[in-house]
Amino acid sequence: MRVIKWGIVLAILGLIALGVAVSVAYTQLPSYQSLSNRTDLGQNIRVRSADGKLLVQLGPNLGQWIPYDRIPATMRAAMIAVEDKRFRSHPGVDPIGMARSIKVRLQTGRFSQGGSTITQQLARNIFLNNSRNFGRKFKEAVLALALEAKFSKNQILELYLNRVYFGGGAYGIDAASRTFFGHSAERLSLGEATIIAGLVKAPSNYSPTADVEAARSRAGVVLKSMVENGFVSADAAANVDPARIVVQQGAKQNSIRYFTDWALPQLDTLIDESSEPIEVWTTLDTNMQAAADAAINANSPKGAQGALVALDRDGAVRAMIGGRDYVSSIYNRATQAQRQPGSAFKLFVYLAALESGMKPTTTLVDEPIDIEGWRPRNSTRTYLGPVTLREAFARSINTISAKIGAELGFGTIADMARRFGITSSISTYPSMVLGTSDVRLLDMTRAFASVAAQGVSVSPYAITRVTSGDGRLLYRHAAEEQRTLVAPWVAAGMTDLLQTAVMSGTGRAAQIGRPVAGKTGTTQTNRDGWFIGFSSGITAGVWMGRDDAKAIAGLQGGTAPARAFHDFMVKAVANRPVEQFQTEVPMPDWQLEPGEESYLGNEELPFQPQVDADGNPFLGNDSDPLAAQPAAPQGEPAPPGDETEIDKIFGGQLPPPERPQPAPAPQRDRPVAPAPASVPPDGTQRRTQPSQF
Repeated sequence: MRVIKWGIVLAILGLIALGVAVSVAYTQLPSYQSLSNRTDLGQNIRVRSADGKLLVQLGPNLGQWIPYDRIPATMRAAMIAVEDKRFRSHPGVDPIGMARSIKVRLQTGRFSQGGSTITQQLARNIFLNNSRNFGRKFKEAVLALALEAKFSKNQILELYLNRVYFGGGAYGIDAASRTFFGHSAERLSLGEATIIAGLVKAPSNYSPTADVEAARSRAGVVLKSMVENGFVSADAAANVDPARIVVQQGAKQNSIRYFTDWALPQLDTLIDESSEPIEVWTTLDTNMQAAADAAINANSPKGAQGALVALDRDGAVRAMIGGRDYVSSIYNRATQAQRQPGSAFKLFVYLAALESGMKPTTTLVDEPIDIEGWRPRNSTRTYLGPVTLREAFARSINTISAKIGAELGFGTIADMARRFGITSSISTYPSMVLGTSDVRLLDMTRAFASVAAQGVSVSPYAITRVTSGDGRLLYRHAAEEQRTLVAPWVAAGMTDLLQTAVMSGTGRAAQIGRPVAGKTGTTQTNRDGWFIGFSSGITAGVWMGRDDAKAIAGLQGGTAPARAFHDFMVKAVANRPVEQFQTEVPMPDWQLEPGEESYLGNEELPFQPQVDADGNPFLGNDSDPLAAQPAAPQGEPAPPGDETEIDKIFGGQLPPPERPQPAPAPQRDRPVAPAPASVPPDGTQRRTQPSQF
């Protein structure tokens, strides 16, 4: 008897303690309005393309809040049937379910989720974690009783259906319906409702987008439970065939994630920190992105990676590919990787030359040269004698670049690169003129875009505006103040050279049937291939190579990268008007010599390439070979050699065309600007530590 009495006393005390605990929990529960805001689920970010298409959704996908009376009755019935068939009769805790759960716990050593009611699941999702122990179960029960005391059954079911996780980032039935079926939850059919209701038990296992057959099989179990518990008639259930329920496949987010991963961190500097849902409108053009993805994957050599960046004339990033497959590698080779650009770096060499007073028709002598023991060679192992700047650039002649660097100062070349937006470290060792300093593809593409903009700075950007979930404007992009990097006539001369390189030089594979200007780049032993160019307001840069920097047989800037550029650009500019380049911009009066009327002049015809008996052009090198390497000073590595030969593309050694005998000295068409201050008065060039390769 004493044991019974003490048992009764303890039971009464336990009930009193439970009542106190429930009362305390009741007073601390948030309001219904607060729980319906769902701010505790995290920030939702929807990223859209330039034309408003949804690119990616990050954070919880919440969908619309669906009030109880607008939730389809079949959806409510399906959830109750599979998750808590006594939902309408228990006070928040189901004694029968709890007894079954405790029995399983004692038999197996773990809890079964079958003991939790819908109210308990709601309490756990909002206030607790998923740990399975008696302490958490007791708190869950107390909170469930408090919820039932404070809210009606309909309110609890409404909260549950709008907050529960259904997989795929979807919280609530509306988000799930839009994710898996492409429409609002208010239009759910009986079959669709059974699929959604079946997801709660194991969202990852039964996700329709991951395993549609598993989802349909689980829907059959839900439908059977609905019939057994009287929620739907057998005839209605017989008309549902889970195998015929159409599931919407998620949009492909592969290459787009390279762009969004680069763009979204910029939000930290654009808007104040916020937990509310936001819409991020970007510059990405989905058609150009698809074209870029196809071009890189179709042209990248086997075992190599590829990257592409496309900028509009104002700096808007229209396409970005950071690798061949985002799923297998999230490393963005367009914005993060630093690789040697090879001859593409000659852009800055010739910009400096043009700014110093040279012009495309200026004649220099292609001949052996020795710069403090460094003797660069041309890949053809030949020297052409007097050549114009235009021809030297089109053929990518190394000795001419070396001469320009020696005359103007290698520091001057480095300064020009930094002026045009190169942010990585640039060596002033003589071989730097051949592109031996590591650079980023985005920076190089930006530099070419600034030339296309007639020498005015172009700053890449990705986000045009940000709005809140209710449409309030949080940020709008404002154009940055433009800076003039070089005079218009310098940019015009550079465009002339770049156009010639595509028309008749190393970049012929990049021709697209309209004016194109660009430059190839190939590094030693075919480790990297580049092509960067512009046409009709779009500037695109392509890089290809291996992440481990191993050689790739046959990789040249004028082959796979130029072809990828071609494949992308023919689609990117298809709907844009054809634009002719401005290559004849008058120079200021103080720069004109007597009798000279314009910058380009009419002294000679445009460059025409020499051809052999078969009609093949004699092209110079597109690589950066360094011949006769001198011993490096103590503590400095020797500059790397380069075995790349562009004549390999054309099937063997080509004899040099007949040329006039070299002139005794380079002939200029106007006075050269004074040497920069960084060059000592005696003309010797200061030497700095070489870059580490």
